[in-house]
Amino acid sequence: MKSLTALLVVATLLLVAAHALAGEAKVIANSTVKANAISADELKRVFLLQTNSLKDGTPVEPVLRKSGEAHKAFLKNFLDINDEALQAYYRTLVFTGRGSMPTALGSDEECVAYIAKTRGAIGYVSSDAATEGVKTIEVMPSGNRAERTLLTRVEPKYPEVLVPLHLTGTVRLAVTISPKGSVEDIHVLGGNPFMAESAIAAVKQWVYAAGGSRFKTVISLSFDPDR
Repeated sequence: MKSLTALLVVATLLLVAAHALAGEAKVIANSTVKANAISADELKRVFLLQTNSLKDGTPVEPVLRKSGEAHKAFLKNFLDINDEALQAYYRTLVFTGRGSMPTALGSDEECVAYIAKTRGAIGYVSSDAATEGVKTIEVMPSGNRAERTLLTRVEPKYPEVLVPLHLTGTVRLAVTISPKGSVEDIHVLGGNPFMAESAIAAVKQWVYAAGGSRFKTVISLSFDPDR
């Protein structure tokens, strides 16, 4: 009876986690896009049609979702604008002859299929969407300078609530490091929320070499119950 209750609790938690992940977005691109990571500022310029290529010279075509939680999350986290304002912005560009309406698709599956077959295409889907045939692009916080050396690292503990399911996973965090080397702020970019809690608890204890100013970076932590 206890085992059944535990499994029911875990199943409920996983449903909550799946719902949370559906409200996040990850950036994907056609295989012809050379970059594996771009800055948030560069991504914003691409989707605001301020540039049609990345810094490495690769031509790119922005692809949007028409609606949905991933669409809302992308606009909020990376463009700092809502859909109504974005559409008005695009219409202004079209009216003045300075741009054309980007391709907008209705589902994760449509986005992945279109981006997979379109050279230079870059877009976004839900964090838990299948992305076979495309590459995932890491979005780095803007304003990074030289890398800071990690002096003290604490490994995250595997969440006990997930042990019965023997799950593996990865959590991505945006981390702000103070001039003295302590971790000041952590923002979850993606991953299982229950693994994220453990990841945050560990990274809060990390210590970096001191620097002249604040530093932002993205960290990926893997979880494996056998490790």
